[in-house]
Amino acid sequence: MKKLFLSLLVIFIFTVVSGCYSMAVSAEEYFSIGMAYYDLGKFEEAEKFLNRAKQAKRTMVASTYNLGRIAFEMQRYEEAAKYFESILKRDKENVLALKAAAYSRIRTGEIQKAEKHYSKLLSIVPESADDGYNHALVLFAMGRFSSAEEVMLKYPIALEENKDLMLLFARNQKAQNKIEAVDSFSNWLGTHSDAKVRYEYAQTLEHHELYARSIEEYRKTLTDLAADSNDPKRTDVRFALGRVLLIADSSSNEGIVEIQGAANDGFNDITAIERLINRVSSTHRDTLRDVITNIRIRLESNP
Repeated sequence: MKKLFLSLLVIFIFTVVSGCYSMAVSAEEYFSIGMAYYDLGKFEEAEKFLNRAKQAKRTMVASTYNLGRIAFEMQRYEEAAKYFESILKRDKENVLALKAAAYSRIRTGEIQKAEKHYSKLLSIVPESADDGYNHALVLFAMGRFSSAEEVMLKYPIALEENKDLMLLFARNQKAQNKIEAVDSFSNWLGTHSDAKVRYEYAQTLEHHELYARSIEEYRKTLTDLAADSNDPKRTDVRFALGRVLLIADSSSNEGIVEIQGAANDGFNDITAIERLINRVSSTHRDTLRDVITNIRIRLESNP
């Protein structure tokens, strides 16, 4: 690559010095040198030559696209999006620019603009499961769950084979409170392993009052979870386990033990415990109130 770059540089210098070049040839040489710098990771130098190449019609689109790539690589996402969208003003069906503009708008946090680009992209290349996943992901982030599901259902093969699409589908069903999410999470965990996903599965089972299975999955989550995990925290999982144990069997002390252990280890969501008080037998209400009192004392002593 370095040899290629040096050769291009020599050709460029020779043509400039000799004066025997046309504007079109010069633009192509600017573009070639700019891309050589890009391949070497020298983005500032690449920008200089690509900006020169962008002045000629023949290399304008390619130069603009690669200037957008450089801006994206340098985390200048708003600038990158504008480069790609300037291409779309001239060519609304430029697939590469649509995809790049959508990525850039996700990074700028402008989800609606990203969704618009993906919608257009999939109208051109509807067979693209990867772009379908990204479109569904954007719709999911926007809270448009039924639209996200509609997009994902267009790729039945990917829904059976693509790990990320399968998981998004399960989470999307969970967000809609669909009982089908139970099977979707179960299918995913049948071939993959992740403590965070298992925790989501346990929450889904609990939500649909499948308490025995929920207890089992919360316990598996605790077994799989790293000691220093922050998403989810072990204390949150222990509290969830204790909550379901209390709801499923109000006569058992096992749930109280889990909740007390979670509180002793740092669980401090008083609101969650207060909500639970109204769902358990009177036998355990005073104990839960004591747990809340102890948490408040701990929080006050360690502000």
